[in-house]
Amino acid sequence: MEKNKITIYFADTEENELISYFKENQAYKVLGSSSDGRQVVKDVEELKPDFLVSEVLLSGMDGFMVFETLKKDMGENLPKVIFISNLSHSGFVSKAIKEGASYFMVKPIMPENLEQRMQDLLNPKINEEDKNEKLLDEKISNIFISIGIPAHIKGYQFLREAVKLAVEEPEIIGSITKKLYPTIAEKFETSSSKVERGMRHAIEVAWNRGKIENINNLFGFKIYSSNDKPTNGELIALIADKMIMEG
Repeated sequence: MEKNKITIYFADTEENELISYFKENQAYKVLGSSSDGRQVVKDVEELKPDFLVSEVLLSGMDGFMVFETLKKDMGENLPKVIFISNLSHSGFVSKAIKEGASYFMVKPIMPENLEQRMQDLLNPKINEEDKNEKLLDEKISNIFISIGIPAHIKGYQFLREAVKLAVEEPEIIGSITKKLYPTIAEKFETSSSKVERGMRHAIEVAWNRGKIENINNLFGFKIYSSNDKPTNGELIALIADKMIMEG
């Protein structure tokens, strides 16, 4: 049974919930972990894990440099690389994907979500529609975390569903009160007014956290200031447009 286990190496800081989860999971084997980039390169080349789960910020050599070195040294033996980080600037995400990483996930990460990403990569024949929906969910979640919308509040879920609807049906933005809010309310078994209030609260939380600059960085130009808070519809449309433009 041991030989059939999926092997993982963690390039991360000290022991954490993710590492503990996979150590206790019988389907996986954690081959090692280190926060030192040079040690990571040495271990991964020797141990040849199926997955390298890597932080961006490592000592000695950052995660991107580790990835570049391993690509040159290991060739076809390179493990699947998933970057994880507190750094949610879109530039890091773009760089990771451009370099050939399989995923970029923004901390905090539920171990079950990381496991699901691994399973997706091991089973590439997953239904294309389901795969696209998961990718869209992940992109939206990364944006929300980046701009300071916490995942535990209801407005986060409402806004995420709203962006997905606006990507699928852009004209729905013109019918927010008549169509968008009622559609989301039906899905979450609540009222349109609670959906509207939940979204507004989520945006207020983000603005109170002072992460406005992250929004401007995300879109490449200054859109908002601390005194210039978007409406629900404006933020939904802005993020949906970005998703559509990125394909």
